[in-house]
Amino acid sequence: MVNPLNTIEKLPVSQSINDPLIQTERLCLHYGTKPAFADVSLPIYTGSITALVGPSGCGKTSFLSCLNRLTDLIPNAKVTGRIRFGSLDVLSPRMDAIAKGGAMELIALRRRVGMIFQKPSPFPFSIWKNLAFPLREHGVKNRANIAQLIETALRDVGLWDEVKDRLHTSALALSGGQKQRLCIARALVLQPEVLLLDEPCSALDPISSGVVEDLIARLRGRYTLVIVTHNLA
Repeated sequence: MVNPLNTIEKLPVSQSINDPLIQTERLCLHYGTKPAFADVSLPIYTGSITALVGPSGCGKTSFLSCLNRLTDLIPNAKVTGRIRFGSLDVLSPRMDAIAKGGAMELIALRRRVGMIFQKPSPFPFSIWKNLAFPLREHGVKNRANIAQLIETALRDVGLWDEVKDRLHTSALALSGGQKQRLCIARALVLQPEVLLLDEPCSALDPISSGVVEDLIARLRGRYTLVIVTHNLA
């Protein structure tokens, strides 16, 4: 079967088998004159789980946001140093120009490096539209292809059997744990290489947290995971 996402513009990401998929070098971030973190050099390897642990306010979430340039959306944020994603120099002057112009390379970067936030944040749409929306934004128009990708993503997060008969009901009616799994599915539906997870269980009850933690463990190896967490179990 033809992959319906193959039509989306892709970035050149080549690497030897022993090289990190992502490498930061002396990475620093300031909000105005206030430093968020400084001089972070970190290799992140394909298929691994990299956990970022530290006290609140030490810059863990800010570090995640640098990896796919979500910091571009924050006023007065200034990132220095280097981030390599395979052969791509994420902070190069060329990518700076692309960011200002909204060109496809930056959109492709954010597709390939997805972000899951601390608080479950489904769109105020149906379950179906939550997953169809990013696909359509990235150029997938065929309804059969969209349906295929949505079902696959929901199965990957263990939601398909729970919601398959109510796909066109509001996502806001889901439980907290279901909402977070839907948000993970919304990232997975675009077939990323990397998932950035910012304390994905901190707003959930213990049972829902266990379900999401088990899901993250199952995703290991299929995706490269970078997670902010207080749980080292």
